[in-house]
Amino acid sequence: MEKRIDELLKQNQLSVTSGRRKILELFLHHEGALSHSDIEKKAGEKFDRVTVYRTLQVFLEKGLIHNIPTADNSIRYALCKDNCSGGHHQDDHVHFICSACGNTVCLEEVNVPAIRLPRGFVAEQVEMLVSGVCKSCNA
Repeated sequence: MEKRIDELLKQNQLSVTSGRRKILELFLHHEGALSHSDIEKKAGEKFDRVTVYRTLQVFLEKGLIHNIPTADNSIRYALCKDNCSGGHHQDDHVHFICSACGNTVCLEEVNVPAIRLPRGFVAEQVEMLVSGVCKSCNA
């Protein structure tokens, strides 16, 4: 796993630091999306807020992660697939937030429907957020 993490960082022209390595490892091991505070708690080490924030911003810029706005105006982050690149995220899929446990997951197999805008309007980003009860909480 450590080799894969180092390769991902190097492929994106990022220096390999313990902070970047640890945060990327969290994303690789976590099935759903993570918030800034989730990362701070799960990192286990004492990363300050600024280090976590800067790392997340660099990962966003490089296309390693994408952000998911939530209904409560917070932001969660999820690992991008291989077709994302710096400044251009291919995250045209549905995001699901469980109202019971709060877990946020990317539903890769569900595409955001095409939206026809009136003449003169140009879409820059389309987000689809579905809330409900996840399969774990529904069992």
